[in-house]
Amino acid sequence: MSVSEPQNAEGIGRFWSATISLALATLLVSLGISIANVALPDIAAFFGAEFAGTQWVVISYLVTLSVFVVAAGRLGDIRGRRNVLVAALIVFTLGSLLCALAPSLSFLIGARVIQGLGASALMALTLSIVRDVVPDDGVGTAMGFLGTVSAVGTALGPSIGGLLVGFGWQAVFVFMSCMGVITTVIVTAMLPSKEQQQGGTARFDVIGMVLLGLSLAAYALAMTGNAGFGMRELALLALTVALFVAFLSVERRIDAPMVHPDRVRHDAPLAGGLVVNAIVAAVMMSTLVIGPFYLSGALGLNMAMVGMGMAIGPVISIFCGLPSGWLTDRFGAGIVATLGLILMIAGTTALAILPPILGLTGYIGAIVLLTPGYQLFQAANNTAVTARADKSERGVISALLGLSRNLGLVTGASLMGTIFALSSGNLVAATPDTLDVAIRNTFLVESFALIAGLIIAIATRAISLHSSKDHMPAE
Repeated sequence: MSVSEPQNAEGIGRFWSATISLALATLLVSLGISIANVALPDIAAFFGAEFAGTQWVVISYLVTLSVFVVAAGRLGDIRGRRNVLVAALIVFTLGSLLCALAPSLSFLIGARVIQGLGASALMALTLSIVRDVVPDDGVGTAMGFLGTVSAVGTALGPSIGGLLVGFGWQAVFVFMSCMGVITTVIVTAMLPSKEQQQGGTARFDVIGMVLLGLSLAAYALAMTGNAGFGMRELALLALTVALFVAFLSVERRIDAPMVHPDRVRHDAPLAGGLVVNAIVAAVMMSTLVIGPFYLSGALGLNMAMVGMGMAIGPVISIFCGLPSGWLTDRFGAGIVATLGLILMIAGTTALAILPPILGLTGYIGAIVLLTPGYQLFQAANNTAVTARADKSERGVISALLGLSRNLGLVTGASLMGTIFALSSGNLVAATPDTLDVAIRNTFLVESFALIAGLIIAIATRAISLHSSKDHMPAE
């Protein structure tokens, strides 16, 4: 069956029922990230907590999501991706309900960890299940649709949260638990199971999970410190390296590793796709971190106008997801990913040059270039990377894709935020002129990073075209 040229109405129905089921799971993950932020002031007031402590309501979810995503993907490969997805939905729903019932801030943070555990599997398995249930010539379209839904969750999360907080902060988590129940029912009823799980023939790599999880947790904590980059962060980065080296050592010695190190090292297109995915995620995250400071401090916009300015990117993403997927199916992932990166380079260069000259018009114009480029790259790269996986490793490869994105988000928020802060001197006392310099320096650095990503993408595509090894999945 082809999505662009379907054989029959039944085939179209199966495609969209599977895609919508997976999209709802994707929506839960993005809502879990964005919807709770709006409730933080009310949570702090309710528990009489300091802002630093309340932030862990958000950080605990993001760290858990990053730490367990690879383990969740591997578990799906062993026990059945659809089965683990349904179990993850139940865990996410339970975590959401516990959040709503939390009697203390520490309990709430613990419940968010449970919610993040469920979300890690949802992130890891949705992309891999696309490969299980969607025909090859419709994968790009499905990936584009998932990107659209993720953008919807990011864009609408704060708005929905703002409306629900009026009924108490608990209403935010009651809503998420209800969404979890609905999604579980729909996935169970509409998502077919066409995979062959390994069952008892493969063991889960507990030691590898612990070492990789601790390494990722150390890195996330180093990048999310509130006090700047000092000795604490350096110590955490050193611990990250030590734990990751230990992880690689273990993976090379055991019979059933979580991730085969040589698998990634010897597959240049796979490794390149993961690296460029992290670079792109870092760039997009920086716009979310830097944007409010620049729009308010340099352009003098009130918070309502800042919010409208920040919503432009997600709104554009909503309309670009499906076309990006269709273009991927029509012209191929390599061409579309390259086009996306070129548009992103144009967007970051425009962000460095136009806002100081044209003000808000220049900022919006740059975002109009950047965001479609991002959606083109995401649809194409997700399609290309998941195509490198055999059936037995689709879960873990998709999880690595999600992990690279998460690491990019964390790194972008920390590194690019630091460049912006250092370039402005003092964000609190910064003048519009110093903020103009800061946004120029930050996005010029990002333009060079994206150029490096484009070179990597072109080089790895050339290697793929001329390689004698064929890593496409055996159907």
